[in-house]
Amino acid sequence: MSIINKGTSFANGEQLTADKINDLIDLATFNQDATDSQTTDVNSSGQIVVNQGGIDTAQLATGAVETAQLATGAVTKSRIENVANMKALGNTSGSASEPREVAILDEDDMSSDSDTSLATQKSIKAYVDGDSSFNTSEGYQKLPGGLIIQFGHRTTDGVSGFTTTTFPTSFATKCMFVNIVEEGGSYREFNIRNIGVSSFQSEAITTVSNEARYFAIGF
Repeated sequence: MSIINKGTSFANGEQLTADKINDLIDLATFNQDATDSQTTDVNSSGQIVVNQGGIDTAQLATGAVETAQLATGAVTKSRIENVANMKALGNTSGSASEPREVAILDEDDMSSDSDTSLATQKSIKAYVDGDSSFNTSEGYQKLPGGLIIQFGHRTTDGVSGFTTTTFPTSFATKCMFVNIVEEGGSYREFNIRNIGVSSFQSEAITTVSNEARYFAIGF
């Protein structure tokens, strides 16, 4: 099975000349047997060429194609494998690794608590906004460590005895501290009891004609 077609042929007894020796080599072409007809082929000029799509990962040795072998701009987004919806390419394995799909989660409450996923801009904003609420009369702020600060008012005009005040948001575990003071400069004292995660009770020691403001800390 020949893989090269001779550039010229010799007959028995024919005189050997320099021209014929040169033609033997210079005019030689490759035979189809020189290729596997799948990854490579022989064109009409007798040259071995790579077939369109003939070489894939199975024909490439590990590490054979490096940056030096790639033309600038040769690898475009359209030539990369499709990425599933709500996924991004990255590596969250904890060590060097090939890129893989990383989940992008759209959870306003970050309930998955994942250390290997990404979050959408919308869910981050919703989560941050959900950690605080303010208006002119009451509000709260949740701090990163879990501490919650709350404030509000207690209507005390003409009220005697204990009244219940509900916090703007419930503490997850415990309210550790509540302080309350009358508005208007009288600074009357209050008794406080039944401090829970969602409310507390307070009573002015003397009759209070103004509203009172409270400040609470918990987690």
